[in-house]
Amino acid sequence: MASVELLTPHLPKIKIPAPQQIVYKDECVYSFDNPESETGLYVSLTSFLGFGRNYVEQYFQKTGNPVFLHIQREKTPIPEPEVTGDGPEKKITRLAIGVEGGFEPDICKPKYTYTDHYNIVVLPGFYTFPWPDPSLPEVIKKSVQAIINAESPFKMAEMAALQGTWDGERREVSVHAVNLQQLDNNVKIPPSGWKCAKCELTTNLWLNLTDGSILCGRRFFDGSGGNDHAVEHYRDTGFPLAVKLGTITPDGKGDVFSYAEDDMVEDPFLADHLKHFGINVQQLQKTDKSMVELELELNQRTGEWNTLQESGSELRPLHGPALTGLNNLGNTCYINSVVQVMFRMPDFIRRFVEGAPEIFSTFPEDPANDFNVQTAKLGVGLVSGRYSFPEVGGAQRGVSPHMYRQLVGRGHPEFMSKRQQDAHEFYLHLLTLIERHSRHRVNPAECLRFSVEERVACGASGSVRYTRRAEHHLPLPVPLSAATNAQQVRDYEQRRAAAEANGQRLDPSQIVRPHIPFGACLDSFMREETLEQFFSTAVNEKVTAQKITRLATFPDYLLIQLKKFTIKEDWTPAKLDVAVDMPWEVDLSCLRGRGPQPDETLLPDSSPQAPTPQYDEAVLAQLLDMGFPVEACKRALYYTGNSGLEPASNWLMEHLTDWDFANKFEPPGSQPAGGASVAVDESSVANIISMGFTRPQAEKALRATEGDVGRALDWIFSRADQLDAEDEAPPREDRTLGCRDGPEKYKLVAFISHMGTSTMVGHYVCHVLHEGRWVIFNDNKVALSENPPKDLGYLYLYERL
Repeated sequence: MASVELLTPHLPKIKIPAPQQIVYKDECVYSFDNPESETGLYVSLTSFLGFGRNYVEQYFQKTGNPVFLHIQREKTPIPEPEVTGDGPEKKITRLAIGVEGGFEPDICKPKYTYTDHYNIVVLPGFYTFPWPDPSLPEVIKKSVQAIINAESPFKMAEMAALQGTWDGERREVSVHAVNLQQLDNNVKIPPSGWKCAKCELTTNLWLNLTDGSILCGRRFFDGSGGNDHAVEHYRDTGFPLAVKLGTITPDGKGDVFSYAEDDMVEDPFLADHLKHFGINVQQLQKTDKSMVELELELNQRTGEWNTLQESGSELRPLHGPALTGLNNLGNTCYINSVVQVMFRMPDFIRRFVEGAPEIFSTFPEDPANDFNVQTAKLGVGLVSGRYSFPEVGGAQRGVSPHMYRQLVGRGHPEFMSKRQQDAHEFYLHLLTLIERHSRHRVNPAECLRFSVEERVACGASGSVRYTRRAEHHLPLPVPLSAATNAQQVRDYEQRRAAAEANGQRLDPSQIVRPHIPFGACLDSFMREETLEQFFSTAVNEKVTAQKITRLATFPDYLLIQLKKFTIKEDWTPAKLDVAVDMPWEVDLSCLRGRGPQPDETLLPDSSPQAPTPQYDEAVLAQLLDMGFPVEACKRALYYTGNSGLEPASNWLMEHLTDWDFANKFEPPGSQPAGGASVAVDESSVANIISMGFTRPQAEKALRATEGDVGRALDWIFSRADQLDAEDEAPPREDRTLGCRDGPEKYKLVAFISHMGTSTMVGHYVCHVLHEGRWVIFNDNKVALSENPPKDLGYLYLYERL
């Protein structure tokens, strides 16, 4: 045992964490080692950063901070009580995995008791002092005790993420509940025997809390549910709140929907509102399914959940390098699936796995909040195999990306929350972060980047214009009209409707989904699009034009998004339950753009007579209040000729999934080819110049990002070492936009699937081609895939052959 005097020279460096100080005592900031690891965790008594055994010496050599609290956690299994089969079954109340009320991913994992053992360790010799020890210096004792008492930073992040969000159970109080108008129309509601006032339905009934009307609810995407009479009533009357009959409990709770707010809400005065119609809540019992329960039942009925998880197969667990699972931290399956796919590409492995020693060697002051460090940590954790070993139940211990999840979600209203999110939107968000933090480094996302070419032909003159932009994904429409089994689908719908009329349900295995050929999706993408009000610089007036979209370059890896998520006529989100025949290998040469042809006449770059678009400010304000982006609203008003709210909102719903939906709007015909002479806003130029960049650099960045200052800064930072060389180069037309190009033949190497009826609920899993075998990654469960359900995916990653 070392002498206490050994600590004396280091006492001036010892600090005591303040009450709100972040103390990283749960996990190493450079690896996924933690107190349960074989070598435990070392927490610096100076910086309060935690380190695994592999990194603590490097930290000491870099900083000279020698004193650490060593935490070693011992866990002891608690014997499981004998199961008799008579105990209550856990009720699933949420369509999610790894969160309270949802599916428990580690249901088979035994429970443990935990005991933490502490020592003070001094480097470089790893001299050890036991804790507690009254002979230790006072500052050491205070520092160590404060570290032990400190709140877990992961728990603090979880609490922050839950603040102000609906976690699936807690709902916002409706703004209409306090002063809800209730008509004195002498309507009294009987305690039972309800049916829709407009049809004969006796289930899925909603009581309007203003006039007492009882009407059926919305029709679900699979045809079940109601006939939309309750929502039609709202459109006719504007009466905002309705409660689902059968969900009301004696304590005055129930499923309340606000049509005006388009969400499930809380009505704290529900008992009083029901009393107006003669309903005594204390005499009511819940007899109908809540909306959460219906959502669960709907997904289980479609059979999609079991198919995508390959529940019918006896999956063989896999372990080892690049076969590491990611633990679900509460609706983080969308993050887990995306990063598993990203680290299949050599560019990402070179940058963040092979490049990890260089990234770590910088030892930033706060590595837990350094994007490159945390991405490298995640990559090494996934690829190394160090954390990929089996546990009880076939799952893995895997890695828990707490720090990464907190970092990539910071400042983002959706990704910082605990709610389920769209994997595609997270993919784009992650690429933005990678580009932003790739200054002076190769951006690994360049292997996904390609140039899109749009050709617009003026209907009056026949002249054409070519424009280009860079993208990282190819969105393909899913044309239901192209289903090859349309008659079988109609027969199935009739059988299901007949069964439900008799109070029965068809077996999920009997479901018949529309089968869409992949070629039909390509044809839908490639078809000509008619542009109204295109300003032709050839004739100096608005004309009708035709636009076709092709790819000017083909990337090393092509990410395809199937546009399965859509908006129904009643403006509610829906997911197309279809099977698309995605190919294992594909030749996409039909998508190759050829650029200007010798027999084509190009439209003039600009016209002094191009009119400035005018927007109806009142309608624009209404559209913004509905939550649409301002640039999308301008598009809608332009293309509908300022003809009112309804045409504009309909246009927005039809174009919600357009590539450029929220991009800066330039009226068609006003942009010169290639964007070389696009005018840029002087205030935006001045803003960027004030940060130390030249005017040519600022203008180039703004033109490349359609005038968006935030995106322009990301663009300019990621290319700062190249800008001067680019400025000196002679100007030339570049159809590639600096994107890589190569043959158009690809093979499928990964796909992400979604289970659920919307992006806000459900679960994501991914399948990856690993060493010639398909592997399913279902959070921390990694197994050999027997039946990869490639026809039911959402995002597909193809690699060039």
